[in-house]
Amino acid sequence: MDPITTRFVKAFLKQNSLDSLAPDRAFEHFAGYLATTAHYQETFSTDSISVGGGSDCGIDCIAVILNGALITDPDEVDDLADTNHYLDVTFVFTQAERSATFECAKLRTFGSGVADFFSDTPQLPRNEQVQLYNRIWQTILTHSNLLTRGNPQCFLYYATTGRWTNDPALCATREAVRTQLEGLTLFRKVTVDCLDADRLQRFYRASQNARAITVTFADRTVIPDIPGVEQAYVGLLPANEFLNLVENDTAEILNAVFYDNVRHWQEWNPVNTQMRETLADPRTKVLFPLLNNGITIVARRLNATGNRFLVEDYQIVNGCQTSFVLHECRDLLTDNIMVPVRLIATQDDAIKNAIIRATNSQTQVTEDQLVALSDFPRKLEEYFLTFEGAHRLYYERRSRQYAADSSVEKVRVINMTVLIRAFASIFLNLPHRTTRNYKTLLGQVGTNIFHTDPRLEPYYVSAWAHYRLDYLFRNQTLPSAMKPARYHLLMAFRFIAQPAAAPLMNSRDMESFCRPIREHLWNPDGARDTFATAAAHIAAVAAGNMHRDNIRTEPFTEALLARLRPQS
Repeated sequence: MDPITTRFVKAFLKQNSLDSLAPDRAFEHFAGYLATTAHYQETFSTDSISVGGGSDCGIDCIAVILNGALITDPDEVDDLADTNHYLDVTFVFTQAERSATFECAKLRTFGSGVADFFSDTPQLPRNEQVQLYNRIWQTILTHSNLLTRGNPQCFLYYATTGRWTNDPALCATREAVRTQLEGLTLFRKVTVDCLDADRLQRFYRASQNARAITVTFADRTVIPDIPGVEQAYVGLLPANEFLNLVENDTAEILNAVFYDNVRHWQEWNPVNTQMRETLADPRTKVLFPLLNNGITIVARRLNATGNRFLVEDYQIVNGCQTSFVLHECRDLLTDNIMVPVRLIATQDDAIKNAIIRATNSQTQVTEDQLVALSDFPRKLEEYFLTFEGAHRLYYERRSRQYAADSSVEKVRVINMTVLIRAFASIFLNLPHRTTRNYKTLLGQVGTNIFHTDPRLEPYYVSAWAHYRLDYLFRNQTLPSAMKPARYHLLMAFRFIAQPAAAPLMNSRDMESFCRPIREHLWNPDGARDTFATAAAHIAAVAAGNMHRDNIRTEPFTEALLARLRPQS
């Protein structure tokens, strides 16, 4: 392996606490991470996508991206189907070899393994992780009527440390694999890509930086100087040019740039349907900028050279519906379709939050939700940073905000989805809703979760509990059979570490209530023993049935609570 790739692999392992992996496994995680980040921009653990290690169908990593979310459990498919009423599916398969050559035989084996993965009559043995991902696929099939955007996409990446030279035999094999998978008639798009050391290095550099895109913005007007705002423009941006800001290189939507948008894609509601009809009609499509309220983009940096704007670390804070409609209708777009755009560069989060509130005031979003999704995350981020050394975690308020900081272990970065699920398990006693009916948890944002006047200690404790439990699973201290009960383990841990009744969330007593939980979590041996006790309680209630359909139910939660709560 060349020195640059070696250095990048070592940095990746250190940032993700994977230093103990054997060299071959380490490279598999590295390549799988980079292949997945080409399609998914949020923070994730490679443990969740790694399937290599025998009986793996010749596949090292599998990522399933559903409606912009990385799916690791069949229940999440059901939940997104129920929430969104559509499914947009992308599969990413990776095979990685540390050797300095690409081999036709290994590429064929990889392709055949992927084909077998989707087969109704599989011939290859499957380990536990491959079986899990196949259950995800089978669950997707049960909702095939919701594949309204077309069949899934399938991307295969074969990575080595060598150099790709367009060898005719390899190119022919690559084409044969693609043809084989297209022949399954399961996918709307199949791509087979071979990643050499140079491509891997470029992927790694891109993964370490905030997104930066250059667009041509000629029809614009400068907004006069505003304190706290470095630059601001209002104007018309060609629709095709705008898509560069919201799509990746494979024309998939970049959900990460809508991180600060208080309302996500609402599918084809009457307003969005009307937008589509406007774009479809040659007589009305040129009127689009007059009929649309426009899009607001807030960037941390803008660099203008003539009409060319380098937009860095940006968010679409208003205009999610318009963005998705343009993405869905990309084949209808012509050069004369323009989009009203406000492009603002500011480092001031107070100004950014004010823009989010103002531009979303016309939508069906409560003031509590606006505060919870704009002000509260900033408080959490600052609170997490008050802890030093081994006690520090990082709340990811902006997508990939710690990607470029090599001093931050990525396993210590906690995003909103993880935090909401952990908090709901530990402090609301709702572990059964963390994957099933997750939308009901999101409905509590602004009231029971991310309240406008909360104590911050419970959120830090919840993040730490998730971090510690993830570590125990990653190091196989806890058996993988317990993973379906992950969130019940968090709830049980809380009752064992702190059996007292919880005070009100905004009570000053919450700090003293959280202290023993926090101290348990900070003690590696104590946390390990407490989670082991929690696992024993769950096993007793499960009575041998650890299937997720048994575990992730309200009756199971109630039975576990009855066992954990102090008897009066």
